[in-house]
Amino acid sequence: MPDPYPAAYRHLISRIDAEDAHVAAVRAIGLAGRLEPARRLLAATLGRRPAVPVAPAPHGPLARQVPSVVGLAAGMDKDGRAVLGLDALGFGFVEVGTVTAHPQPGNPRPRAWRHPELHALRNAMGFNNLGADALAARLRELRSTRRGRGVVVGVNIGKSKVVPVDDAAHDYERSARVLARWADYLVVNVSSPNTPGLRSLQSVEQLRPILRGVRAVADDAADRRVPLLVKIAPDLADQDVDAVADLAGDLDLAGVSATNTTIDHDLGPGGLSGAPLTLRSRAVVARLRDRLGPGPTIIGTGGIGSVDDARAMLGAGADLIQVYSAFVEQGPLLPGRLSRLV
Repeated sequence: MPDPYPAAYRHLISRIDAEDAHVAAVRAIGLAGRLEPARRLLAATLGRRPAVPVAPAPHGPLARQVPSVVGLAAGMDKDGRAVLGLDALGFGFVEVGTVTAHPQPGNPRPRAWRHPELHALRNAMGFNNLGADALAARLRELRSTRRGRGVVVGVNIGKSKVVPVDDAAHDYERSARVLARWADYLVVNVSSPNTPGLRSLQSVEQLRPILRGVRAVADDAADRRVPLLVKIAPDLADQDVDAVADLAGDLDLAGVSATNTTIDHDLGPGGLSGAPLTLRSRAVVARLRDRLGPGPTIIGTGGIGSVDDARAMLGAGADLIQVYSAFVEQGPLLPGRLSRLV
């Protein structure tokens, strides 16, 4: 079908402040998901997915089959407001967050920018969100309905800015304690560049107690084995990628999510996402697969803007893939198209 979105993005949406446009889009998608006729129409047209669900990896993060290997990366729907609408657009799974134990406003505005010449976005949001308790309440309401229980939802948790790095493990545990029951999987985010000190937690010495603590708390709170992944940055040196992979194996994690935004740019503050990450993210995924072996799940994220990009990421070793920047730039037809063609 003809796609009017690219022209609308160039001539109208791009004239609106990037964060304001983001907020408006999430509200619109959330409204469409709450209106059953609109949700059904989207699911049957734009969001039409393959007829046969996709089986996850043997030790993957999903306890059930996913409608598609194409998911939405964290950052779009931080507070879980639009899960049903995003599902209707064709995403096979939706990762909400990043959420922190304490509510926080994030960094001062402006904190989101477009770079259309690079097919990229840049943000310095700083984990703005309503907090883990608010998200848990919203997910509890979602899971109270048959449709809501049918959506595969991951929860991405980060460190509260007000909490010192030395107390990070307890902060992550608090989020896991209230959210694990409602999540199909959890992702520990230690790779955003927009929270002071956060990326230092990617070192194995600091990461190990965080993952151990979250693992124990989540399983106890949910009364089941909650699949746990760690999300890493594309800027890690290869030997550090290997170290995280070895730690994931040692702790029997469900897998690794690779990658977050990059700070390897000279465009200003914040992390860059989109096309500039394509090759590095794919290389990190390939290295992880070689190190992890065939069992653990890898979610490949970063620079996936086409069917060819998606296939290449899967070919590099990803079991599942996520998009974000391309969804913003290419619009609501993208998730369904990728889901049908990958």
